Amino acid sequence: MSTESQRKSTRALNRTTLAWAFYDWANSAFALSVMAVLFPLFLGSYWSAGDSGSQVTARLAWITAGANLVVAILAPILGTIADAGGYRKRFLITLAVIGAVMTASLGLVGEGEWPRALALYLLASIGFYSSTVFYDSLLVDVTEPRHYDFVSTFGFSMGYLGGAMLLALHVWMLRSPATFGLESAAEATRYAFISVGVWWALFLAPLVLWVPERRRAGKRVRGVIGTAYRQLKATILHVRRYRNVVVFLSAYWLYVGGVFTVISMAANFGQRLGFDQKDLVLAFMITNFVGFPATWLYGVAANRYGPKHGLYFALAVYIAVSGLAGFMTNVREFFVLAIVVGCVQGGVQGLSRSLYASLIPEEAPGEFFGFYNMVTKAAHVLGPLIVALTTTVTDEPRYVLLALLPLFVLGAILLSLVSWSRVTASR
Repeated sequence: MSTESQRKSTRALNRTTLAWAFYDWANSAFALSVMAVLFPLFLGSYWSAGDSGSQVTARLAWITAGANLVVAILAPILGTIADAGGYRKRFLITLAVIGAVMTASLGLVGEGEWPRALALYLLASIGFYSSTVFYDSLLVDVTEPRHYDFVSTFGFSMGYLGGAMLLALHVWMLRSPATFGLESAAEATRYAFISVGVWWALFLAPLVLWVPERRRAGKRVRGVIGTAYRQLKATILHVRRYRNVVVFLSAYWLYVGGVFTVISMAANFGQRLGFDQKDLVLAFMITNFVGFPATWLYGVAANRYGPKHGLYFALAVYIAVSGLAGFMTNVREFFVLAIVVGCVQGGVQGLSRSLYASLIPEEAPGEFFGFYNMVTKAAHVLGPLIVALTTTVTDEPRYVLLALLPLFVLGAILLSLVSWSRVTASR
């Protein structure tokens, strides 16, 4: 039996794929508790206390766009360097630790210190997003092409479960600070940031211990920056040779920009509509618990029907939600729409990753996933930029999600032009 065969079990779920998926469990605490809930709410109610809602929305949108712009520039460079030296795990571990430390440091930021909070959040976000460059590229090392859909969405479902469990603890802390020996919800939130950093670092361990990395023998990196930029140019030329990859990335750039912005701006959206902070946190907790089985079922369905059908369904849901959000009047409607989004947001991300993995050449996963993550982060700049510009035109928060509608519609149209078959996925 070859070394490669030993690394990849014929079973979709095994120790290696579980260890890989546990990094989704680890870093989703940042994505779900900090990025989606705690940071937007605390930025408005504590670090920017007294400032207008539109100012807070603009700060959140600009810092989110800035973090993703940095990673969009770095992603292909990091991927090229990592592929050349076989250092994907080392980069992932380093960036994850940076992200965890910066996240925990948010718990030390005082009231009114929004510039310091934004700076730490920027660094934590860069650590989070950059680590996913290497995490995504390891998918091709832990399982066979025929299992990409299931394992990829299983990773996202693990992320939802882990993130929801920690967020449930945060909800309890916020609703009953005295139970934990804390004086107020603000103090509970500060400790929540610290807990996310600890969680992220702790559950990084399974990947460190049990996930293999395919190395290229004898290849050394010299003049890494120059080499990386030359490789980036070569990557662009390389990607252009694959029509399906180009069309898919064009569609993905549009629709995932909308998906990300809904996730990152929803708490701020609800806060500006006057909904109670505790209700918003509870809504996100329920959404994440719903996301676990829903995302897992997406993977099962994709194995049978193919990833494109699942993506079409998810984009139809986002189109409906973006339109209906413009007519939202009470927190119950927020709960309903949040839960509906929770049923599809993990699936759309997981199936996008697995569909892309089935379209790219197997010999250069780091290079192509570095480019994929550059496109992802460019999309994550696009959505928040639309939000930031919208706030300069109107103070009405309902228009924020309505402005995202074209991203989903155009993305779905381009996705329909991508050719995919079982033969492609099992190459």
